[in-house]
Amino acid sequence: MKIKDWVKKISFIIFIGFVVAAVAGNLDNLKKYLDIVFVIVLVHNGLALLIGYLWPRYIAGLSAYDSRTISIETGIQNSGLALILVFNFFDGNGGMALIAAWWSIWHLISALGLALIWKNRTPKIESA
Repeated sequence: MKIKDWVKKISFIIFIGFVVAAVAGNLDNLKKYLDIVFVIVLVHNGLALLIGYLWPRYIAGLSAYDSRTISIETGIQNSGLALILVFNFFDGNGGMALIAAWWSIWHLISALGLALIWKNRTPKIESA
């Protein structure tokens, strides 16, 4: 197995560890505010994925391949970094950790789902 494969697996496990720690440390906040946080994160991520595709595709004139890449990069942002910042600079503040944790989980779900859908739908090759 290549080192790249090991690094991918280890980084994913570390990321999941941050998410689990954030959720476990904030179960009370999770119970109180999950409904509103769920909706806000869902809408924010959906808009990021949509605008991340439409803007490069139809305003900047990029290819479907490039627009898909930008959409996923825009949609997932960097929720792992958000968790690290919350724990290191804000003492794991419950509200911040809750948002960052759900943000992390949802971004994994939405980006993976979109990537799987797009994987099976190859865009037409565009001529220059």
